[in-house]
Amino acid sequence: MIWAEARGGAIGRDGELPWHLPEDLAHFKRTTLGAPVVMGRRTWESLPERVRPLPGRENVVVTRDAGYEAPGATIAHSLEGALAPLSEERAWILGGGELFRAAMPVADELVVTRIELDVPDADTFAPEIGPEWELADPGGPQLSKTGLGYRIERWVRGAAESDTAESDRRGNSRGNVG
Repeated sequence: MIWAEARGGAIGRDGELPWHLPEDLAHFKRTTLGAPVVMGRRTWESLPERVRPLPGRENVVVTRDAGYEAPGATIAHSLEGALAPLSEERAWILGGGELFRAAMPVADELVVTRIELDVPDADTFAPEIGPEWELADPGGPQLSKTGLGYRIERWVRGAAESDTAESDRRGNSRGNVG
């Protein structure tokens, strides 16, 4: 799973990112390029039309709306339905908040950009990173050309949890989920 969050776990406000951090967008592209990306309908709709679908990646949109259309993307009606055909590939979950929380039990890696910014009117939040996760790379402090401070962390599921998650994935053909 991959996301950027401000202080307090804020990841969105009114369907948009409440910051401009071009370095993180470049990092996001480098990290996810060539891999399938799974996102909720509102995340899909928040993408600028010029980059929808995200180029160089198979785009999968999860929605409960049976009639929903997302030109250039595959529609799935559940997280399981989105991941099943991707069982042999590394897939990235892009959000939003509801999909992140649903995917936490099957994910094996989290890539989180921590932004030094307060967003008091945020309405979408990142999932909590529980004790089953280990910080594999805390990242170093960086400064955006926009003046925002940030760092990029990489988390992996703990060894005991990883064995269970891998066994669960193999049994359910879910593949590798970041």
